[in-house]
Amino acid sequence: MKLEVERLTSEPLPYSFEAGTPWWEQRMPAQPGVPRELAEPIVVEGTAYRGGSGEELIVEGTVSGALDLECARCLARYRHRLHEPYRLVLEPAGTRIPAEPEAARALSRNGLCLLDEIEVGWYRGSEIQLDEVCLELISLALPVKPLCREDCAGLCSRCGADRNEASCSCDEVAPNSPFAVLAALRGGKAEGAD
Repeated sequence: MKLEVERLTSEPLPYSFEAGTPWWEQRMPAQPGVPRELAEPIVVEGTAYRGGSGEELIVEGTVSGALDLECARCLARYRHRLHEPYRLVLEPAGTRIPAEPEAARALSRNGLCLLDEIEVGWYRGSEIQLDEVCLELISLALPVKPLCREDCAGLCSRCGADRNEASCSCDEVAPNSPFAVLAALRGGKAEGAD
């Protein structure tokens, strides 16, 4: 996924890339809860052009695709769709060298490095590689707590029944106080518990 800097003018130049599971497996580090295969290819589409000064580059578009995740409440597999817009404003790096070693490596490896805000950065050279930017956008878009749906009822903590499919006859015992569990260990009643 690369853009050739020399081809960019003040007129927006459209670009489009598609990447499948081999691209994902090769570039995305193995993480718990993140699948190793894509349910649908990653599609990166947008436009790139030179900004007002003629030196800065504007790269904008969307990253879309889908992954099969496991719901944190009911453990069901579900398809999580991605559609993340982005806009990068890149200034020429010139002779500047980023203070962070990883940013300096990214500038030499990818032709760009992003500053603390993902929308702003520097570029150097004749090509800009977008792979790492796309991976970062996807990582930020993945839910911390994946849910198959907002109102997922989850599993019964007693019998394990999926409460999305049927209700069970287990009594719901909820502690009245966050310290109720400690009270049970002590063999008495927690403060504030009814």
